[in-house]
Amino acid sequence: MAVQAAEKDGIAVEEEHLNDSLGNPGLISPDKEDLSRLLTVPFSGRIRGGMRPGKKIIVMGIVDLEPDSFDVSLTCGRESDKEGLPQDVALKLTARFSDRQFLRSARVSGKWTEVEASTVYFPFIPDQPFRIEIHCEHQRFRIFVDGHQLFDFYHKVKSLPCIDTVRIQGDLHITKLG
Repeated sequence: MAVQAAEKDGIAVEEEHLNDSLGNPGLISPDKEDLSRLLTVPFSGRIRGGMRPGKKIIVMGIVDLEPDSFDVSLTCGRESDKEGLPQDVALKLTARFSDRQFLRSARVSGKWTEVEASTVYFPFIPDQPFRIEIHCEHQRFRIFVDGHQLFDFYHKVKSLPCIDTVRIQGDLHITKLG
């Protein structure tokens, strides 16, 4: 809901939210142009050249004030979108706030794998910034949040170059992608 309200009201709401969430307006870039480049949710973007060992995806954002959940997915085949076919999902990370779970799963040939749920701790706090790093290795993805390694997810989709899209949805604002 907050995301739709923010989009409707434009940058002013985003700026206000950022000020509140950081508790110190001085931490916001003085360059107002940066605020207009906030990435809207739901987001879908291309991973140039697909994934490969050594490549990493970085998602920086701010959790909404009253979040239910948010997802970050790495998917295959931007073209299959248009044909209405279910895409393979190499990695779906779901932060679920009701039971403080950080879940991961994959979808291969239309079937979801069993959800992996164990984590040392739940790293996300409502109304606070975060940084997720997904490091691609030969056998697995290694996931870090705010610099702490949380878990590994072994590849279910074996063709790494076909993993060409990052999708983000749910109760968050994206501030930077890399």
